[in-house]
This record gives sequence, C-alpha cells and structure tokens, in this order.
Amino acid sequence: MSVYQFVATRINGQEQPLSDYKGQVLLIVNTASKCGLTPQYQELQQLYDRYKDRGFQVLGFPCNQFGGQEPGSEEEIQEFCQINYGVTFPMFAKIHVNGPNTHPLFQYLKDNTSAMLFKDIKWNFTKFLVNRRGEVVKRYAPTTSPASIAADIERLLEEPMESA
Repeated sequence: MSVYQFVATRINGQEQPLSDYKGQVLLIVNTASKCGLTPQYQELQQLYDRYKDRGFQVLGFPCNQFGGQEPGSEEEIQEFCQINYGVTFPMFAKIHVNGPNTHPLFQYLKDNTSAMLFKDIKWNFTKFLVNRRGEVVKRYAPTTSPASIAADIERLLEEPMESA
C-alpha cells in the first residue's frame, strides 16, 4: 500500500489521482486560513519553490475541524492562499482528517505513521513526509516549522530514483 492508491478532489473540483505524484517526495499538510499557524503557508511555499524541480510536492488539504479555522469556500481558501502567501503548490478541497468522515488518505497517513501514541490529528498544519515510493516516512507536529523539515526532504530527494 502507498499514498498512490488514493484520489482526492483538487480545490478547483477536479479529481486528482495521487498516483500522478509517483516518484516524487511529498509533504502532505492539513491547513487552515484562520489559525495562528497559518503563516506556515509561507515556509511551505518556500520549500516547494526550493525543491519542486528536484521532484518535491507540497499537497495542502484545508480542514475546518479545529476551532472552525477554515470556514471559507474552496474559492475563498484558494484566493486567500494566493493573495496572502503566493501559494502555487497543489491545494485540495476541504476534508475531514478525524472522525467518521475522515478522508481515506488521511486515515492511511495516520495508520502508517510509526511511534505515535495517538493516531488522531490534534490541530491544523500536521505534516506527513512521504518518500518516492509513496510510503509515509515521518509525521511532524503542527508547531514544527516547515523550514526545519528541509534536511529530511533533502535526504529523501537524494535517494536514487531506481530505489523508488
């Protein structure tokens, strides 16, 4: 199993098979526009700009499950991200990351993260790093600065493509 078996809806309403990202390193993040951690969009965009030409993608998944901090429509979310943070990495439609309506991708991410005492996502901007084979490598806390993940991303990008 890998993240490649899942399909998610892009923020523009189009279905996106995650298999389209096969062979790339992914940072999958549940996001929110009205959170104290929202400025992380800037660092996520910087990571994307820095590594996209080497086979790296940030995938943003808005979620309104934490303090109602993502109340807007998909159009409002996309506009907010572009105007305030210049976001050009792929953004997806609003999803649930916990509970009975959890998106299957996030259920997989939570189930395949080792050494986590609690599987549930606790807040906005929880980050999952995925290797070129579509396997979850690491989960990062919401307060982990995206910039601090750069060394882990570099390590995964340096893995030979044939091992992917």
